[in-house]
Amino acid sequence: MGDVTYPIVEIFHSVQGEGYHAGIPHVFVRFGNCNLRCEWCDTDFLTFTERTLESIVDEVLSFGCNRVIFTGGEPAMQDLATIGGRLKEHGITLSIETNGTIEVDPVIDWVCVSPKDQIYPNVKIRQRSGNELKVVYCGQSLEIYNDLIDEFDHLFVQPCYMDNISVEENGRNFQVVESIVKSNPCLLYTSPSPRDGLLSRMPSSA
Repeated sequence: MGDVTYPIVEIFHSVQGEGYHAGIPHVFVRFGNCNLRCEWCDTDFLTFTERTLESIVDEVLSFGCNRVIFTGGEPAMQDLATIGGRLKEHGITLSIETNGTIEVDPVIDWVCVSPKDQIYPNVKIRQRSGNELKVVYCGQSLEIYNDLIDEFDHLFVQPCYMDNISVEENGRNFQVVESIVKSNPCLLYTSPSPRDGLLSRMPSSA
């Protein structure tokens, strides 16, 4: 049996910029490949390097950080039990950012589901519980998530940022999401990741 390998886009040490753990340092393991094609995705998930399990674990440990986020692409397409088990031997806490179309392996400690029903209405959400439900708002009715919200601990709405529209139009999208959160106390606002260089473009909350 050969070495276990994974398609890796990048591995980096940074501060989580979204959701419940915003502001906390993590090692991001970004896997290649995805079963969806969202037009706002900021990752070239078809460009990756096949890397051995050992090389991935060694690089993750080199950062000296005990929190890892599996992201992508769609990380749930990968054998997370094997890589997750190895990282947990070193005291690593594991999180995942997933579109929810594949059930997440129980090796994961923190599950963030970002469903894409708004553009793939016929795609079934199979991971129906977790720690965070993070909806990218594109103008869809939030009622389509009513059958999910009771199974998640934290509910987030994130404005959809598009590279092919103006900063002003993106700013209006941010303000719409801000208004939704203000009128729904059970929801929390999260901005797109600072990796996109967007923080300076966020509208005032005044």
